[in-house]
Amino acid sequence: MIDVTIENFEQEVVAASLSQPVLVDFWAPWCGPCKALGPVLEKLEVAYGGAFRLVKINSDEEQQLAGAFGIRSIPTVILMKNGQPVDGFMGALPEGKVREFLDKHVQPLAAGEEEEEPLLEEPGDADPEALLERLQHAVATDPANDDARFDYVKALLAAGREADARRAFEPVANKVGVSRKLDALARWMDAIAFARAHPNPADEDAKIAANRRDFQARFDRSRLLVAQQRWTAAMDELLEILMRDKSWNEDLARKTYIAILEIIEPPKPKVAEGQIPPDDPVVAAYRRRLSSVVLS
Repeated sequence: MIDVTIENFEQEVVAASLSQPVLVDFWAPWCGPCKALGPVLEKLEVAYGGAFRLVKINSDEEQQLAGAFGIRSIPTVILMKNGQPVDGFMGALPEGKVREFLDKHVQPLAAGEEEEEPLLEEPGDADPEALLERLQHAVATDPANDDARFDYVKALLAAGREADARRAFEPVANKVGVSRKLDALARWMDAIAFARAHPNPADEDAKIAANRRDFQARFDRSRLLVAQQRWTAAMDELLEILMRDKSWNEDLARKTYIAILEIIEPPKPKVAEGQIPPDDPVVAAYRRRLSSVVLS
């Protein structure tokens, strides 16, 4: 069991649920039913032998995450699989009922049994190099497919292969003004170049400490965070600008914020016909934060 905040949510919940179901317990220290349910969940995490992962989110301290999941009462428990919420329940259910809930989605491992590796629709995706090869092949097969090129350049940048990413991006560089996805990649590469030329983040920190309205310093710090792929921290910095000056520097902060959302939004999961695929909770939460600031 681990405690999750907005800073580590993407890694400990979204990314982790791609390989193992993650049970998210929204609770608060003052909540009596939460105190009753918590030990039950912790006991079952052990009893199921690693078949699922338990994380806890303090809904009082992490109101953005609670809002992203639409939490109205606590305790509320959400089960995440493949980066998306798939089921949940509210209230302090007895152990037997929690087991019934879990058994619909996970199976306890027998003593000594090792957890099997999940089967992927794209077996090579488990290997970053194999994924890059597949994306490169997709671009080579259909050079006009900008969506495939976006995925390929994004994967190269995520892997730290900036030079390869720039070469792959060059054929579509002239489309930046008409494609939000390509614009997002251009801004990411600009941030990487900026970070290389400004290796000391303390410079921006000192400027902001001296003047909280030094928006250029805040924007520069956001670019350093983008270069480090610290996406939510970068958006938090941009929100600090937007809350004080919504149109600063010809909407530069807002445009960069939108570019980050474009980069971090995962592909929509496949759902049955007529159903609407759920939004990624982190992306949804930061979209709402942007709307509330821009429209206020």
